[in-house]
Order: sequence, then structure tokens, then C-alpha cells
Amino acid sequence: MKKMNFQKYAAYPSVDISARSWPDKTITKAPIWSSVDLRDGNQALPIPMSVAEKVAMFQLLVSVGFKEIEVGFPSASATEFAFVRRLVNDGLIPDDVTIQVLTQAREHLIRKTFDAIKGAKHAIVHLYNSTSRLQRDVVFRKNREEIKAIAIEGTALVRRLKDESGNAGIRFEYSPESFTGTELDYALDVCHAVMDTWGASASDKIILNLPSTVEMSLPNIYADRIEWFCRNIKNRDAVLISVHAHNDRGTAVATAELAVMAGADRVEGALFGNGERCGNMDIVIMALNLFSQGVDPELDFSDLPRIREVYRRCTRMDIHPRHPYAGDLVYTAFSGSHQDAISKGMKAQPQSPGGLWAVPYLPIDPQDVGCNYEAIVRINSQSGKGGVAYVLEKDYGIQIPKWMQPDFAEVVQAVADTTGVELSPDQIHELFHAEYVKLREPVSLKKCHIRWEDEDLERLDEEATAITCIVQTKEKEFSFDAQGNGPLDAFVKGFIRESGLEFSVDDYAEHSIGHSAGALAIAYIRIGCADGRISYGAGIDSNISLASIKATVSALNRLP
Repeated sequence: MKKMNFQKYAAYPSVDISARSWPDKTITKAPIWSSVDLRDGNQALPIPMSVAEKVAMFQLLVSVGFKEIEVGFPSASATEFAFVRRLVNDGLIPDDVTIQVLTQAREHLIRKTFDAIKGAKHAIVHLYNSTSRLQRDVVFRKNREEIKAIAIEGTALVRRLKDESGNAGIRFEYSPESFTGTELDYALDVCHAVMDTWGASASDKIILNLPSTVEMSLPNIYADRIEWFCRNIKNRDAVLISVHAHNDRGTAVATAELAVMAGADRVEGALFGNGERCGNMDIVIMALNLFSQGVDPELDFSDLPRIREVYRRCTRMDIHPRHPYAGDLVYTAFSGSHQDAISKGMKAQPQSPGGLWAVPYLPIDPQDVGCNYEAIVRINSQSGKGGVAYVLEKDYGIQIPKWMQPDFAEVVQAVADTTGVELSPDQIHELFHAEYVKLREPVSLKKCHIRWEDEDLERLDEEATAITCIVQTKEKEFSFDAQGNGPLDAFVKGFIRESGLEFSVDDYAEHSIGHSAGALAIAYIRIGCADGRISYGAGIDSNISLASIKATVSALNRLP
């Protein structure tokens, strides 16, 4: 077997930090959210969004409740610039929403960026330059002081242009790009220089964004870096610590969550994790993780189907069916034991103490995010009796009793095994009718008349009910009159007498299908023969007595 050359990679260094506090913290309040869908997300698309698509995405983000939205890199292209101007000129930015624009620390790009946001009431100018050792040595071929000078010069220009604009609504964000590849002491040195140049204070806070531009370590090490930075930054009340996590190791959500525990105030991310390479931190997941713990996420994802539709239309990107909270299959169970637990949990939910959500395998109520229960249990060859029963009860009001569920589950399983595909609720419903209700051979009930032999309705003896039936079998047609303590008892006695088949009714259940005056009744029955054979049947009729007799005929037709 060929071995992978793991020795070409070095372990990411740990952080020299003592008495770290973040492992003992919990998140009790949502961070400041900043969406980067229209910048980082857009630049990663095979086909970037048009101006119209970006407007639709912007309006979606506003409706979700984002108050800070990075709308683009206006100095990068005419489309980006035109979009920002469209937002400003058409008055599309609500008064309580701040747009954010990204720029490299280069003079002509910074000036172009200020041209783009002219007239905006609230805007964040987001300046960045890469500070990592690798990029210093390989890409820019500059030393620490030269890289720091780029950040200082860019910050000074942004400060000057803000002052010249007279717009007090302009704020400043700085990112030492590739923070995860930058030595901590150097990142702190650069950020201190930027703070001094800006003149950061408690009344004029600067946003210091510490991005996991490339996810290079376990989330706990990133959290150590954030806690170390928060401990060592001067004038902590003059800065908002922001994080921007990418998903190269598949743990961006955990990275951001632990960073908030470690002291971060603000989180940048994108819907459904869209972004460069493996994507950005998924704000949908992180926000709903908070929601599932009883914390207000301060974002409204109560209509995920609409959000998914706009996202797909604007980005041309799909959403994985197993995507947490939003995937098409995440509220679905195929496993029989899971289906049974969900079914029982849903029935018990109204009695849950304090109304708290408590259904096995479902961390949140699907209805809270605009989904429904129709797809929670779906049936294939892995499904069990509880799941099959749940589908019939939920969609069609057919409440198969527990003692009959294994029998019908075997029927469904056989079909699923043969076809190799998932069965829809309609197919399962039709299969139930075909297997029990529509059977007409070898026994067919041609006529059935029920009457009471005595006008005394209080009569309790066993011969109170009389029945006249005509029955067709493969061998013959016969009729009989019989009496019993009810229509079903009378039918069984008469059929046994005429056919010679000895059997007994061992289990029986009935209920109405629906709640209207004209609702149909359904009866379920299990019979046992003297020779040991067992059979199950079901019958439906507007008259419950006839439904029970039809169920008996159904069971007779299914005798092995």
C-alpha cells in the first residue's frame, strides 16, 4: 500500500498562554454579525453576481437582520463600484445598516473606495495587507518593518480621507491578512501601530479583524491566539476584536465559536459557508447553534426555504442535502429506530415540561426555520415499522395499532427492497389500501344487513344483534343469518358455521379518519386460526360495524 508523505508537513505551533479562560466560558449573547456574502462570497463564485443579483442578495441579508454587510471591493471592478453606487444612489441602505467595503492598502485603491461610498450615511472602510511570514518572504519579499509601514500608510490615508469627507458615519476596520500565519507578537505590533495612527479610543473604536484566512490549526489553538491577543492589546476598550474564519480544515464554525468564547466581539461569515476554497464560516450554522441553546441569534432564519431560494438564484450554488439546519434531508429519518423515536417524541411534545423542545434526533423544531414535518420520516429499505406508521398517521390519519405495525412494515420493506428506491407517502398509502382494503379474493362480501332483534336498546345478552350476509368464495356463494353480541361477533359466528374455518378475533382497534360528521371509520383486526395461522386485516366504511366486518374479510383473504 502506498503511504502518503505526511513528513512534508510541519505541526502548527501552540500558543504560550497560561491559565487560559475560554474553556470555561459559554456564549450567552450573539456576537456582532457581519455578512461577507457580497464580497468574499461573490469573489469565489465561478460566475460572479450581477448588479441586480447583488441587490437581491443585499435585500435578503437586510431582511435576515444583518446590520453590517460587506458589499464588495469597489476598487476591483466596474461592477463592484456600480453596485455600491446603486445602493447609495437608490437609497437602498436602511438607516440602521452599515455597509462595509474592502480595499488593499494602496493609495489609488483607497481613493476609489471613498468615491464609491460617497453619500452613504454609515460605512466601514476595511483595509488589509498580508502580514504572514510566508507572504512576507515569498510574495512581497519585505521585512517586518516594511510590511508594517504599508499598514501605517494605508491607515493614515483612510483617516485623512474620512476627515476630509466630514462623514462621521465612516468607521475603520483593519485586517492583518493571514493572521493564522503571522507571529503573534508581530501581529500585535502591527495592530498597535494601526491603532496609534488612527487615534483609536473608546469613543472612536477601531475594528481589528484577525482572520483565519487559511485554517491551519485546531480551533482551540485559534482560540488561544484570540485570548492571547485580547489580553495583550492595549486600550482594549478602544477596539472591537473581529474574526473571519475560513473552512480549510472543516472546522470554521467551531473556530468562530471558540474565538467568541476567547473574547472576540464580532464575527464575519457568509450564508451557507460560501467563500474562497472550502468557504467562509457559515453564519446560518453558527446562528442556529446559538438558537438551539436558547440564545437569541439576533438574525431571523425563520424562513430558510426562502433564504435558500434567493441564495441559489443569486449565486448559482447549491446547498448540500446534509447541510446542518438547511439541507433537504436534515429533518428526515430513514432508519427504523430513529423513525420510531421521532414519532413517539412528536406525540409526547405537547406534554414537554415548560414547552421546551424535546424530540429525539431533532435538535430544533423544523417549523422554527420554516420547514415542516412532512419529510421528517421517509421510507426506504432501511425504515422500520414506526416510520411507516408515522407517515400514514401524519399524512392520512390512518393510525395502525402497534400490534399490526410489523405486518405492514414487512410489506413495505419487501417493496422497498425490490425497487431499491424511496417510497413516497402516496405510494405507502396506496400500498396499505392494496394490501388490506381492496382485497376481494378469495372471500368477497356481497351483502350485509345488520339489525337489532329487540327494541330494548338496554338489552345486554349475547344475541342482541342479528346479521344477514351473502359471501362469495372461490368454491361457492353462501348466505347466512347469525346473531351475536355485536355485528362483528355475529358475522364471525355465521361465517365459521357456514365455511367450517375455525378462527377467533384476537385483537381489534378502530377510529374515525378525520373529525367531520361524515368522516369514514377504519377498523383493524387480527385473527388466529385453530391450526396456528395468524392474519391481519383492515376495513374502511362510513359505518364502523361494516368497517369491522370488512376488516375481518380482509384478514381472511390474507391468511397464509
